[in-house]
Amino acid sequence: MLSFPLALVATTLFLIHVAVAESFTNPLNRVNGSDPFMVYSKGNYYLTVTGWDHIAITRAKTIEGLKKGERKVVWRDSTPNRCCEVWAPEMHEFDGVWWIYYTAGSKGTFGNQRPHVLKGGATPFDKYTYAAQMSGPQGMQNWGIDATVATIAKKRYFIWSCKPDLQSVCLGEMSSPTRVSSFTRISKPELPFEKKGEFPVNEGPAVMNHGGKTYIAYSASHCASPAYSLGLLTLKNGANPLKPESWIKSPQPVVKSGNGNYGTGHNGFFQGPEGDWWNVYHATKKPGGDCRFDRYTMVSAVKFDAKGDPIFDQPQPSSKQIEGPKGSGP
Repeated sequence: MLSFPLALVATTLFLIHVAVAESFTNPLNRVNGSDPFMVYSKGNYYLTVTGWDHIAITRAKTIEGLKKGERKVVWRDSTPNRCCEVWAPEMHEFDGVWWIYYTAGSKGTFGNQRPHVLKGGATPFDKYTYAAQMSGPQGMQNWGIDATVATIAKKRYFIWSCKPDLQSVCLGEMSSPTRVSSFTRISKPELPFEKKGEFPVNEGPAVMNHGGKTYIAYSASHCASPAYSLGLLTLKNGANPLKPESWIKSPQPVVKSGNGNYGTGHNGFFQGPEGDWWNVYHATKKPGGDCRFDRYTMVSAVKFDAKGDPIFDQPQPSSKQIEGPKGSGP
């Protein structure tokens, strides 16, 4: 019977682990990759993007595998007030059940877009049924898009792009998966980088909780502009998220156009198998930006400085090999 030193076995296992660690190239899809959102759950990556008239989810064991992964349409709707312009779906798990938050409205107009909710099952790939239009106090019935949800200091919040006047970011405390009990506007476009293009914009909020701090990335400026980029809000330690003064806005965008990728915006955050953070967002090859079909999905790493604040990788050329999340592999 052969025997091997434990140190040699450990080294061999480490090398095997490194050998199967994945790498990938951007983009994950070359058209119709708008408003991407990703999660990693129980050995699979799940990706969803704006489908315009439906919601579909793609799953694969690796990020590179999402390019040809298993794709499933999980929702279509013929109800007139939510049939069309289906935007920005996101998958979120509460207490063992997966939900999809998305935007939809009527055919032929962008004027009555509202946030809606689907209820799923135990995995992101299970069947979904319509739950509700998101509801709450006065103002929740108004125009709204790009919803996300997050837990901040053990409370669950609904965050979306609202329009009391300027298109802004609103945040509300949730009393159920489909209802907000109270809300406030926490950010509006007021800095130069938020006011480029057709009109000023704050939209597409995405939340990251790391090291005891909470961050909200958001998309700034009009989407049909090369200045469309990611801004960042940081919650002051121990502050009430429902108070606008609790949020510190970074003076410059944290991700912007580069290396032939324009209009870098509408992101989501996800964690890999070992908890490292990643950023998924869309971009276009059109130098003037784009709001529709010619946007593709990109993934890049999020690192952290000595203070624990995020450092965002900037968009790289499509030929660049990117080392994927720790613990990933076929």
